[in-house]
Amino acid sequence: MADVMTETGEKLGLMICGHGSRNRGAVREFAQLAERLKTRFPGWPVEYGYLEFANPVIKDGLDRLREQGCTRILAVPGMLFAAGHAKNDIPSVLNTYQAQHEGLTITYGRELAVDTRMIRAAGDRIREALEKAGSDVPLHETLLMVVGRGASDPDANSNVAKITRMLWEGFGFGWAETCYSGVTFPLVEPGLEHAAKLGYRRIVVFPYFLFSGVLVSRIYNNTDEVAERHPDIEFVKAGYLNDHPQVIDTMADRVTEILQGANLMNCQMCKYREQVLGFEADVGRPQESHHHHVEGLGADAECKLCDDVCTGACEEQAAGHHHHHDHGHSHGHHHHGHDHDHHHAHDHDHDHGHHHHGHSHDHGHSHDHGHDHHHPPYPHADHPLGPKSMKKRST
Repeated sequence: MADVMTETGEKLGLMICGHGSRNRGAVREFAQLAERLKTRFPGWPVEYGYLEFANPVIKDGLDRLREQGCTRILAVPGMLFAAGHAKNDIPSVLNTYQAQHEGLTITYGRELAVDTRMIRAAGDRIREALEKAGSDVPLHETLLMVVGRGASDPDANSNVAKITRMLWEGFGFGWAETCYSGVTFPLVEPGLEHAAKLGYRRIVVFPYFLFSGVLVSRIYNNTDEVAERHPDIEFVKAGYLNDHPQVIDTMADRVTEILQGANLMNCQMCKYREQVLGFEADVGRPQESHHHHVEGLGADAECKLCDDVCTGACEEQAAGHHHHHDHGHSHGHHHHGHDHDHHHAHDHDHDHGHHHHGHSHDHGHSHDHGHDHHHPPYPHADHPLGPKSMKKRST
C-alpha cells in the first residue's frame, strides 16, 4: 500500500472520522485506534478528526490532508454501526467540505458493521471475562446479555441483535438477550431484570462498544444494581472492544473496499431512503449535520468530574438537580458525546444523567443550542422499557 497515487494521478489520503466525546479516555482510545490504523497504510497521509466535542474536528483533518497535496480522500467512519452519525452527520460534513474545495474528491467508506472479525473481537472479550470468572458454571446455564448503544435507527439496533445471535450460537450459551444503553428499548436495567427471571445461574454482560465513557460506566453500574437485587445469580462484566487487532483489521478493510469498488453502505434498510416499518416519516428527509454548534469545543467540552476512566459521576450529579429531559445527547462520553443520534425523536436522553428523568419531548422543536432542526418523533418513545422508564429510584 506504499503507492499513494491512483492510476489517474490522484494523490490519496485517509481520513478517519470519529464521533468525539467529553470523556478524555474515550478520545484517547479513539486516537490510539487511529494511530494503529496508520501503520496499515505506510506512505499514506493519514489524519483523524471528530464530529463534536474534541479536537481535531473532521474539517481540521481534511485541511491537513489537502495541505499535503491530497486530491482524493478516502474517509471512513470509526463507528460500529450506521445510524444517524454515520449515515447523516458525517456525510453532511464531508459533502460540504468537498463542495468548498474544487478539485478535491472525498469518497466515503462504510462502518465496521456486522463482520466475522468483529465477532471474533467480541468473542475474545467475552472469553477473557469467562476465564477470569472461572469454569464452575456451564455455558448452558449462562445467559449472555449484549448491550448496544441504542439509536433511533432500527437498522443499527437490529444489527446489535444479529451480533448477539452470532455470539450466542458461537459460544453455545444457554440463552442470550439484547438491550441498549439509551434511546430505544429495552434499556439495560429493565433488560437485566427480565433476564434475571429466566433462571440462569450466571449472566455475562458485554457492552458492544468501541470506547469507554459514561455509557459503558452506566452499563456496569446498572449491572451492579441488578446484581444486588439478585444475589443468587452471578453477574460477570466483560470488557468493551477498544482497539482489538480484529477491529483494526476490519477498519483497514473498509479503506481497501473503497478502492476495490465494494464500498457499500447498507442503504436497503436505511430509514432515510426506504419505508422502514414505523419510521416512514424519515424517508427523504434532508441530510444535514446537527453538530456544528459543538464542533471543536475541545478542552471546554471535556468532563472534569473524573479522569480517563469514566466513573459515571456526571450521572450522579445530574440526578441531584431536576433538569427533566430525556435528551439523548450522551454528553460526551463514549462513542457518543452529545449523543444526538440526533436521537431523531427528540427522545434525547441526555446521557450525562438527565436521561433518568421523564419528559421525552417528541416535538420537532428548535431548542436553545441554536440548531433549528425538526425530526419526526421516534415512534416508540413511550415504550415502558425505554428511556422514560430510566428514573432514579428515590430509595
